[in-house]
Amino acid sequence: MTKYTDQGKNDTRSGYGAGMTELGRTNPNVVALCADLVGSLKIDTFIAENPERFFQTGIAEANMMGMAAGLTIGGKIPFASTFANFATGRVYDQIRQSIAYSDKNVKICASHAGLTLGEDGATHQILEDIGLMKMLPGMTVINPCDYNQTKAATIAIAEHHGPVYLRFGRPKVANFTPVDQKFEIGKALMLNEGTDVTILATGHLVWQALLAAESLENQGISAEVINIHTIKPLDDKAILDSVKKTGCVVTAEEHNYLGGLGESVARVLATHNPAPQEFVATQDTFGESGTPEQLMEKYGLNNKAIEAAVLKVLKRK
Repeated sequence: MTKYTDQGKNDTRSGYGAGMTELGRTNPNVVALCADLVGSLKIDTFIAENPERFFQTGIAEANMMGMAAGLTIGGKIPFASTFANFATGRVYDQIRQSIAYSDKNVKICASHAGLTLGEDGATHQILEDIGLMKMLPGMTVINPCDYNQTKAATIAIAEHHGPVYLRFGRPKVANFTPVDQKFEIGKALMLNEGTDVTILATGHLVWQALLAAESLENQGISAEVINIHTIKPLDDKAILDSVKKTGCVVTAEEHNYLGGLGESVARVLATHNPAPQEFVATQDTFGESGTPEQLMEKYGLNNKAIEAAVLKVLKRK
């Protein structure tokens, strides 16, 4: 098994901040907007170095999306950032009409996604955002796994023309991807080759998938782990090539099983190569207040849940 090591825990939102700092120094067309959450989005350095390229909209997310769309007309590349719940659910009409339908080059950068927002509770823990955003025509949806990959993704989307939804999180998690790894939109990453089962994971669940694969190896089960950092466009070929080899798949995501990565994978399999699939995701429920670790345990979003799903899907081969 390919061994990945935790290089030191860090939060993915800080990866976004680091990416913005670099873009501030290298791309003069990049501008930042934020809805009163500068500290939470870690863009303080970008603002300090580029004060004329920052727009504080206050708690007016709908206005922020409209402003971002307008800024693209003058050739700017706006990065509009706030919590994931406020970046999608609260402003869906503005995103649909002013950004997606109008094909505006806006980067919607959403922190504090999923259950790992933790103690703020269900009202802030959006678990539907991937589904909301992937259904919009022309919208690219990216969910990186750690600090290094979030930084790389932030830099990469500035070069991509068109609306992007970039999703990341609040807690400090394992940072394990190479610091110099190039981020390719729509290109899945093979992390561990295997022959018995395919594990397709995204976001915070990628590290958990690697932990599960290590445990499964000790049981004589060879698990292939693939990092699906781009949910739309999905890397259909990587998925189909892997499942053709292994014959079954587990998808793992910090999102509702309705509308998330798992459903996108199921569509690919149903269309090209039907195979047994198990879903590690929330089961059509809202969250609740608790620590990230407590919530991921309770809602079955960790390495133990992935391992159990693998054992279940193997019986269906």
